[in-house]
Amino acid sequence: MARTGGANQTLVERVPGTVPFLTTYTTPGVEAFNSNEFQQGFAAGPKIGLTYRAESGYGLEISYFNIFTQSASNTTGPDSPADWLVMRAPGAFWQTQDFAYQGMTWTSSTNLYSAEINARRDLSSRVTVLAGVRWLQLNDKLVGTLTPPDMTAPLWKQTCKTCNIFQIFPGGTAGDYPPFWTTSATNNLYGVQVGVAGNILELDRFSLDGVLKAGLFDNIASQVTGVSLEKIVYPASATVNRLAFVGEGSLQLKYQLRKDLALKAGYEALWLAGVALAPAQIEETHTSALGVVSARGVNTGSNVLFQGFTFGLEYSF
Repeated sequence: MARTGGANQTLVERVPGTVPFLTTYTTPGVEAFNSNEFQQGFAAGPKIGLTYRAESGYGLEISYFNIFTQSASNTTGPDSPADWLVMRAPGAFWQTQDFAYQGMTWTSSTNLYSAEINARRDLSSRVTVLAGVRWLQLNDKLVGTLTPPDMTAPLWKQTCKTCNIFQIFPGGTAGDYPPFWTTSATNNLYGVQVGVAGNILELDRFSLDGVLKAGLFDNIASQVTGVSLEKIVYPASATVNRLAFVGEGSLQLKYQLRKDLALKAGYEALWLAGVALAPAQIEETHTSALGVVSARGVNTGSNVLFQGFTFGLEYSF
């Protein structure tokens, strides 16, 4: 499956390199990269289900699936002639590259887990309604670094704060510096759902089935952010409970290899609304002029869609 949708957050701005370093904090820049530009691509994962059907028309199903980590990375710069590459956050925090030869790299990664139990009731030979409980966990991470790493220590940030990017000079031996920004957002969704499954078409050994599900969930959402101030990481975290919505739809084409064994292939889409994504937590993280980092909440206003293709086997006994 592939992920689409996400938070709209500016991650990199360009400010002319002739601007003094201190002035880059307030000088308006031109957006160079937004978090909604990440393209994570497809990632695979297992899906396992077990369904019991009684002659009375009632039944029970349980299923589990997960999507392994999908990630994307973008590097802005270095530019020639050099511009300042600037990342801003609420309060006193802003980040530029340490030297003109560096770019600013942002990496995004996501994974998803789901488990559910549903009671089933056959309304006819082709239509089944279902209702049950479900848990989903959505994890999203964002990391900002300078690329390539510092070859010398950026001592000029203490001794020449009014230098522009063409006037900065090397310092002493560089350390093993951490990322300047790291945010992890976790969503644990617990809720109830209803749905309908139907046999749309049957033709000899082929059949086409469809499923629609929708539910309301309690989202226990948290964020943990590490902000680097003078190359030392200061943590901040917050947790909230919010209402979320989950909708799912799928189409499955089935080919009956024999009476008890079928080959299946199809399309599936899963939509989560009201979740926390890592880029949206930047605006919830505040740094004071005294260097105190605090998380003022968790932004759960994001929507995300996972969609892709499935294939597998169905065995009946």
